[in-house]
Amino acid sequence: MSLKTPLAKARGLGSAKEGVHHWWVQRISGAALVPLTLWFVFAVATMTGSDHAAVAAWAATPVNTVLLVLLVATTFHHAHLGLQVVIEDYVHNGFWKLVLLVGIKWLSALIGVAAIIAVLKVAFGG
Repeated sequence: MSLKTPLAKARGLGSAKEGVHHWWVQRISGAALVPLTLWFVFAVATMTGSDHAAVAAWAATPVNTVLLVLLVATTFHHAHLGLQVVIEDYVHNGFWKLVLLVGIKWLSALIGVAAIIAVLKVAFGG
């Protein structure tokens, strides 16, 4: 039995000062995804029935290449942030939490880089 008050027990266990930054980055990336996704859906809808060469030519224009890379990078970063929150909230075993957090970080980076390389390969005709 401890004679410490609840405040004394909690003192020193305060915020890691990371939550607000994480929250803001998640909101900003989500807000950036709205126009990027709308642009992408509209662009794909207008290319319905086009052949591979037409789509590759569309992706090769500099503006579309940059927007596609931004869409991919923002999507995977936003997904990583969301999955991180889910793991931190619902996985209570310290070892598995660390394994999952590192795995999600690596997996999202790996798939994101692979997708960006694919976009650049199509854009530069590789």
